[in-house]
Amino acid sequence: MAKIISHPLRFFAVSAATPMLLIALGAIFGGPFALAALLYMTALSYGADELILRIAEPLDEDGITKDANRLSAALAIAHFPLLALVVFALSGGTGLALGGLIATFLAAGLFFGQVSNSNAHELIHRSNRVLRGLGKWVYISLLFGHHASAHPKVHHRWVATPDDPNTAQEGESFYDFAPRAWKGSFSAGYDMEKQDLERKSGRALNPYVTYIGGGIAMVVLSIFIGGFGGLIGYLLLCAHAQTQLLLSDYVQHYGLTRAMRDDGNYEPVGVKHSWNAPHWFTSHMMLNAPRHSDHHAHPMRPYPALHLPTALEAPMLPHSLPAMATIALIPSLWRKVMSRALTRWRAQEAQASTVQP
Repeated sequence: MAKIISHPLRFFAVSAATPMLLIALGAIFGGPFALAALLYMTALSYGADELILRIAEPLDEDGITKDANRLSAALAIAHFPLLALVVFALSGGTGLALGGLIATFLAAGLFFGQVSNSNAHELIHRSNRVLRGLGKWVYISLLFGHHASAHPKVHHRWVATPDDPNTAQEGESFYDFAPRAWKGSFSAGYDMEKQDLERKSGRALNPYVTYIGGGIAMVVLSIFIGGFGGLIGYLLLCAHAQTQLLLSDYVQHYGLTRAMRDDGNYEPVGVKHSWNAPHWFTSHMMLNAPRHSDHHAHPMRPYPALHLPTALEAPMLPHSLPAMATIALIPSLWRKVMSRALTRWRAQEAQASTVQP
């Protein structure tokens, strides 16, 4: 790994790659390795966020892009054998005891939905076709291939408006949001790809053929790897990972809206239309995904160069992104926490607008 990346990226590499090793060892040997993987993705990451209070400065965009792409490619490539190993373990292939199976499943689902997702998200925004293809296939391997179309073509255009399926409305529970977002982004992404193909008047296939065909191939491969048990384990693992991905969307735009201008168009996307989190450890583990405002402002900017806006410029989550995703699973607690956060942010916005010249 040291030959792939430069020194400034070491924290991204170590924090994102360590759980891969622990999950692999847990899938083979179970016991303390499986428990360590689960603790890494939960208690350790939360504790490290609370203990490490400093803010990582953004790295130089021009000087870090090549190494950032190399690290992302390495993580994406490693995703596939790890996924196959976990499916094999969940099928009973490695002889794990029940506790080891449960811990491996939970840790792997968290990793695929938080780290592999964050990395694939980075890759589908790259201009290089090979890198974009890697990100697309990571999503396909999690039966979420349509995200490679819906995210850049629908979400980035319509974020913080009723036209974006992946923007949660204030008061909407995650359990109402998730099926709406899944179905809405699938169909909206397909419509955008269809319109693009019609404008080009070409003979290219709609990418959804690859998404669906690739997903079917992955299902067949899971049966080959672990039989019926492998299939069940794979489908449950994909559902777990997709839940994490949808939780990220739910948390990062909850209750934020873009105003409608007099000309009938929405105001431009700004830093105030995404929730951010300053936490050092999970920001590195998730490749700066919690710096979401700057990503929407500069979608092609590599993750190490993303800036964290101040609390005066953009809304900040009360806790880290993974912690808020956990809170979102309890609707009554979520509404209580986020009602306060939204009230504070809106009051701050109102106050700022009154002092502007």
